Order: sequence, then C-alpha cells, then structure tokens
Amino acid sequence: MIQYISKPFKWFFKLEAASGLLLLFAAIIALIVSNSDLSIYYKDILETNFRLGVGKFGINLSVLHWINDVLMAIFFFLVSLEIKREFIQGELSNPKQAMLPIIGAVGGMLVPALIYVAINYKDPVTLNGWAIPSATDIAFSLGVLSLLGKRVPLSLKVFLTALAIIDDLGAIIIIAFFYSGKVQFVYLLLMLICMIILLLFNKLNIRNFIPYLIVGLFLWEFTHASGIHATISGVLLALTIPHKDNERSHSHSLLIKLEHSISPYVAFGIMPIFAFANAGVSLEGIGFDSLLEPVPLGILCGLFFGKQIGVFLFSYFSIKLNFAEMPNNSNWITFYGVGVLTGIGFTMSLFVGNLAFVQETTHLDGVKIGVLLGSLLSTIFGYMLILISSKK
Repeated sequence: MIQYISKPFKWFFKLEAASGLLLLFAAIIALIVSNSDLSIYYKDILETNFRLGVGKFGINLSVLHWINDVLMAIFFFLVSLEIKREFIQGELSNPKQAMLPIIGAVGGMLVPALIYVAINYKDPVTLNGWAIPSATDIAFSLGVLSLLGKRVPLSLKVFLTALAIIDDLGAIIIIAFFYSGKVQFVYLLLMLICMIILLLFNKLNIRNFIPYLIVGLFLWEFTHASGIHATISGVLLALTIPHKDNERSHSHSLLIKLEHSISPYVAFGIMPIFAFANAGVSLEGIGFDSLLEPVPLGILCGLFFGKQIGVFLFSYFSIKLNFAEMPNNSNWITFYGVGVLTGIGFTMSLFVGNLAFVQETTHLDGVKIGVLLGSLLSTIFGYMLILISSKK
C-alpha cells in the first residue's frame, strides 16, 4: 500500500522538470500570501531573528538572512562543485565543446547589463542593479526545456546546462567583486588560513568530508565578518574538494558523492524556500506605470530582450566564424528558442537584486516585478517558439 501511494511521488522527483515546477509553485504561493491578510505574518516571520549557538559563540540572524546567507551558501557550494566537475571531465573540459556556451554566456551577461545601464544611467542608485538581468536560473530553464521532451535534442539541453553553469560562474565573480561590503582585512587573513588548511586536505587527498565541513564553517563565519558576501565561502570550499578526471562514480570521488547527496536537498528544499522568501511582492497599486519605472523596466527588458539577443548573436557569429560548432540535430529556430529560455533569471536574479539594493530596499519590489515578468515572458515565448518550430 505504501509503495503504491509513494509511486507518483518517486516519479515526480525523478523528473528533470520537478525542481523547476516546485520553484514556480513556491513563487506563486509567495505572491498569494503577500497579497492576502497573511502578508503581515509573512513579513514578520522573515524579519524575526533566530540565534544558533552556545553562550557567546553563536550566530544571530533574521530568518531572511539565514536563507539568503546560510542556505544559499550551500546552493553556491553545489553549483561550484558542478562547475568544477564540468571543467575537469564534463562538457567544459573540451575547449571546442566549451567555446559555444562560453561565448553565448558572455553575450547573455553583457547585452542585458548594457540594456539595464541604458535605461538607468541617469540614476547612480538604480544603476547599481546592472547585474540583475545577467543571470540564468538553471533549475527553472532546464525544467521548462524538459517539459518539451524529445522535441529538444540532447545537444541543446547540454548547451543550456553548460551556459547556465558559466552564467552562475559569472554571477559568483560579480558578487565577489561588485556586491561585497567594506573588506575587513583581519577576517580576510583568517579566510586565507582556512583556505590553506583546506588546500592541504586536498593535497593529502583526504576523502572524508567532516574535516572540510569543520573548516568550512569557520570559513563561512570569517567570510561573513570580512565584508565579502557569505555565499562566496561555499564557492571557496567547493574548489578544495578533491576530484580527478578519471573518477566517474561517487564511490571514488568525494566531489561526485557530495554532489549527489546535496542535490535533492538544494533542488527540493533550499531553492523553493529561497523562492518563497524572496518572490513575495505586494501588487497593490501596481499598474502599467509601475512597469515603466527604471528598475523593473531595465530588468524586464534585460531578461526578455537582452538575454535572447546576447546569447543568440554571440553564438551565431562564433559558429559562422568557426570558433565553435552548432549543437547536433538542432536548427536555428530551436536554438533561438533555447536562447530565449536563458532569460529565466528568477532565483539568481532575485539573489543579485537583494545584494544590489541591500540599503535602498524601496527598489526591491521593482526588482521582484521585473524579474518575475521577465522570467515569465521568457518562459512563455521560449516554450511556444520551440513547440511550434518542432511541429514543422
């Protein structure tokens, strides 16, 4: 009986689209709650401080900061593990194969940023959000693509995955250099000591995660106190996890073991929680005029127009100039449709938006509106374009 009841749930969680659908569901619930009588409780819970620790040793953060600083550090840890594996033995290990998603990702980050800047150049405050439309949500975009099934060749799924991973790498670099606070050099030195210890573990080929985790917790605390955004600690920790190009299974590779172990919790736990905590925006008083304000308009145009134009044009010229190869069994219309789907910024765009306007919180509703609408338009247009082109 239990096996019969659990069967559909097992089927759901095996779906590539499952995490993307769950993200969408979490965002919709957040919007409903934010526009109901429950909105006051929603805000109060997110602003409530929660302390974890013993005596003087502990961390006291609001629920929202626990989600954005702690849980998202785990998300960045997983993403960085994936990036490292891809560069060692995946699609990005072959220069010829890697060139197309790398060039496409550069275009997909550059053009949206330029569009946002063109709309916001007069205001130095709103200009700080230039990187918001440059990100692609891996789970959401791949979730939409997987709903199209066999209409999309495997080569395009690989292309979108690689491009989204490179996008995330770009976002990590942007966060580290442009959205960190005033650096405290004492804590920066303590971070360096932690990294030396972690690299020593790697050099000694230690395959037990516990030593990495203990030092990683100190690394998070020192990063948080240093002024650099705490999520970067997840990136730094991932870079020290050992993995070699001849290791193909979790029984041999600590990196693959961790990736497989953490992935379900990130996809079906951390990301939906993040979406629920950050997608809530009150729609009261919002009309067409609100969409024409510089922040939401810049993000909307950057995600919907900038991503597809940047990815497609940069990819097109790289193929025509023989810098890269066209993905197997694909055509230009389907390829363009995949480029449109890169405009689904959602998780990463909301995250960068929170960092861009950490002081000027009045712009956060505009960020959410721009991200949600830009991602929604990219989802609908990209899906329909691929669906129609595959029927011909």
